[in-house]
Amino acid sequence: MSEALTVFKSSLNAGVSTGIATIQGLLSVLSTSRATTVQELVHNLREATTQFKSVDCSTIAVKSASDLFTLFITQKEHARMEREDFESCRQLMMARGGTFLARLEDSLNKIVAVSQPFLASANTVLVHGSSRVVAGALALASKTRDMEVVLTKSSGEMVKKLQAENIRCRVVEDLAVGAEMHKVDCVLLGAEGVVETGGIVNQLGSYTVAMIARALNKQTYVLAESFKFVREYPLGQEDLPDEYLYPASVLATKQDSLTSPRVDYTPPGLVSLLFTDLGILTPSAVSDELINLYL
Repeated sequence: MSEALTVFKSSLNAGVSTGIATIQGLLSVLSTSRATTVQELVHNLREATTQFKSVDCSTIAVKSASDLFTLFITQKEHARMEREDFESCRQLMMARGGTFLARLEDSLNKIVAVSQPFLASANTVLVHGSSRVVAGALALASKTRDMEVVLTKSSGEMVKKLQAENIRCRVVEDLAVGAEMHKVDCVLLGAEGVVETGGIVNQLGSYTVAMIARALNKQTYVLAESFKFVREYPLGQEDLPDEYLYPASVLATKQDSLTSPRVDYTPPGLVSLLFTDLGILTPSAVSDELINLYL
């Protein structure tokens, strides 16, 4: 199990997204586990997921990716698993896990492609957060024309990513979003998790940015992979569990009352469209897609 945690941490350190790192860690559990039954193996996967959540990372992404991975490698194969010996079952699950990982790794390119028509007329966009998918979409859009990206200061490393693609960037204070919003054509957000309501859990400040965008009639587009779809139904900020809001190290020292949360919840009424590897979705369509994913 410690080997899976090592794989997970090394993937995160290499800059891999939390969801992909989770799948890579779970695949190492499949290959090294000494389990002798499918139930025991699934139990090992759940234990590994719990260990991953002890690392300072996006725990909502760990939950959604591990839930979908476990479902994908076991679904529709129960009859076959009952007929065959355990080692054959494990090889089958590893093959399905590899297929799942390959599909996820290709999801970024799909999202970048479906978002382009909506960015074609945008000369100035506001970005909050450091989403890889948003960076990829802007990099492709900027190849065909000149555009300016207004970044909030808390977006951190995002400015370096975009400048490396020769995109004109302007960093503004988070508190200046209201003053800057009338100058932009649309807002782009990533997501750490997409919940059943069609809302998103993302970097702190996303809720504020989306509210200001709605007040000034600007479109807010969310770019997120389908492995971030999670079975949660929050109705407000207070419904998010502490493990999503605070880093594991903060919760371990019980300092969460002294620390600002790292994410907030943006309700579906503030999201115009979601660009995903499943296609372009309205917030109300997310619950239908979640049902399809978990069937």
